[in-house]
Amino acid sequence: MTDSPLDSWPDGFARGAANRAALAALLGLSSVTPRRLLALAARAPTAGEVLALVRRGGHSSDEDRDRARALNGDDVIAAADDAGARLVSVGDREYPSSLLDLFDPPAGLFVRGGELSSPAAAVAIVGARNASPDGEDVTRALGAALARAGARVISGAARGIDARAHEGALDGGGVTVAVLGSGIDVAYPRQNARLIERIATTGSVVSEYPPGTKALPYRFPARNRIVAGLARAVVIVEGARGSGSMITADHALELGRDVFAVPGPVASELAQVPLSLIREGATLIRGAQDLLDDLGLSPAGAEGGESDGPRSGGTPLPPDEAAVAAALSGSTPAETIAARAGLSLPKTLAALGALEVRGLVRLRGGRYESRVRPA
Repeated sequence: MTDSPLDSWPDGFARGAANRAALAALLGLSSVTPRRLLALAARAPTAGEVLALVRRGGHSSDEDRDRARALNGDDVIAAADDAGARLVSVGDREYPSSLLDLFDPPAGLFVRGGELSSPAAAVAIVGARNASPDGEDVTRALGAALARAGARVISGAARGIDARAHEGALDGGGVTVAVLGSGIDVAYPRQNARLIERIATTGSVVSEYPPGTKALPYRFPARNRIVAGLARAVVIVEGARGSGSMITADHALELGRDVFAVPGPVASELAQVPLSLIREGATLIRGAQDLLDDLGLSPAGAEGGESDGPRSGGTPLPPDEAAVAAALSGSTPAETIAARAGLSLPKTLAALGALEVRGLVRLRGGRYESRVRPA
């Protein structure tokens, strides 16, 4: 007889030390997917009872049945503790209720760093691993703007857009959450190990996989659903056809989350996912201010008055921002600013977004105006 999954986890599914240990063991069984686990919970309403079913056989692969019989969940929890992580199970105060919107919500997550559940708005930024320099610049500006506006930035710690989103949020002095497609103690890709450690210090690192779990291809689409589930909205910066960014967008749409996309040149392969999403109804954003306006967020310090020149807090602006600030004259469209500054349009939009966040530029009627006197 086929089990019918429940709509949500039974009350007290992981309550108590024995059930938490059982859940820790279950999370390490690849054939007992979250949806399969939810189905088993319809027959056995606690993690301990589900583990007993799996150990008897017939509810997982033979390999996982044998693994379940050998696994000691307390050892898994101890390994997580050694990695500086904790198990957050469904029913815990820290478990994000937004994940229960998923078709297959995880019964538990391993978490390093700060509390995962927060009243702050959470926005996911995802995109291509092999991102363009312009795409990376735009992403950094978006991440920083969201951080300064008090929003959490969610992403998947991958190369390219994901990494730049995390870095932008950190540079903006905010909190960012990295969702891994590997064990909580397995930094993947290895080149982002230092970034992941930095995130764990000020934000949170999350995985539904126990310590030691390798990063395998099938785990990343599963990771993407958690990225979407944690977020109020999802922003797609770049992505080629068939990329993981489209998977994340699809999850967001299924969950009823707002989806935003940054357009790119129509001939660029990296622009295909954003352009496709925009054509299907996603909201086009030109930069940070568009996103903040659409989300109803206010950048910190954006209401300040005029200053004596294009500086931020007495510090000279970065080169692109300084060039764009100098190119502003009256009410100017972005294309004209780009030509005057000698920058590409995506770089110009990224700089304008950063200047808006600093309160040095404002957008009115599709044109940009300086809020400072030219230097």
